[in-house]
Amino acid sequence: MALSGFEGFEKRLELQFSGDDPAIGIGLRRLHFSSIEEVLAAVQCTVVSAVGNQYFDAYVLSESSLFVYPTKIIIKTCGTTQLLKSIPPLLSHAHLLGLKICSCRYTRGNFIFPKAQPFPHTSFRDEAFYLEETLPSHLCYRKASVMPSKLPLQYTWHVFSASEEDQLVMEQKNPDVFTIEVCMTELDRVLGRKFFRPTGDSNSGDVAGKEMTVLTGIGGINPGALICDFAFDPCGYSMNGMDGAHYSTIHVTPEDGYSYASFECVGSIGDDREDIGETLKKVVKVFRPAKMSVSITTCAGIEVWINVKNALETIGLNCRSYVVDEFPAMGSIVFQTFTTRRT
Repeated sequence: MALSGFEGFEKRLELQFSGDDPAIGIGLRRLHFSSIEEVLAAVQCTVVSAVGNQYFDAYVLSESSLFVYPTKIIIKTCGTTQLLKSIPPLLSHAHLLGLKICSCRYTRGNFIFPKAQPFPHTSFRDEAFYLEETLPSHLCYRKASVMPSKLPLQYTWHVFSASEEDQLVMEQKNPDVFTIEVCMTELDRVLGRKFFRPTGDSNSGDVAGKEMTVLTGIGGINPGALICDFAFDPCGYSMNGMDGAHYSTIHVTPEDGYSYASFECVGSIGDDREDIGETLKKVVKVFRPAKMSVSITTCAGIEVWINVKNALETIGLNCRSYVVDEFPAMGSIVFQTFTTRRT
């Protein structure tokens, strides 16, 4: 907890592994819960709720989310967690399962309260150095980049990637898949109050979370998804959605002065699900942020980000800036920023 308020902006780590056939095995899903708790103890957070399907397991954490696939793990944490310290225990547990890391991606915005962050998150330079020293040497294709915008410093996007040579070929087998990371600040105050629990509420976090999902309209963003949600006391909310092999996640810090919400999902171009632009319009209507950023990681070219820009501009958000960068084994990252006409 920062002295001025809770840090909503998340750190996100994605690790890909090889060595286990996901078609016949379960890979990382074989991790015992005690091993997961050990990893999270290094990060300084805990599991508060969990759900799984045939494709992956999703955990709501005391600070954001964890997703475990057979050969991929994604950890997203907020507050003053030490996310990158999860790497050594994860590599150790994966080795015992016969898995070897083949790529790493780390992303985040700028923190609202940067001076409250502990090492190695004291600066992006420190984070990049820690990653360089911690990741094994066979991940030889590495890049660290800061993607700027015309908005305040929170909306600078930081990316570190590392991969082995073989992964450059592997990523092209699924070129239409994209990941979208959305950060929103200055949330509408009336809508933000819906993420505060009523005075005297004695419900569990799970029950209160389900009520918030309905009350806020989050349940309508992807009605077909299986939702695992949790409401914190006295305020704050997290959810993970499972839609087949795809996940989505939302996290909300609603306090005035540093209100923040995030949305993240994975999609595929040309699938039969709702267009991503329409999905983001629903997200914006839940929160009505004054400022937001959208980061899209894809090998599919510019179609996705143009779709997003056109959709958001129809509901009063102006695209203030965009920047594109290329990363080993990841394709392109397009980073866009938006503001409402009232800002």
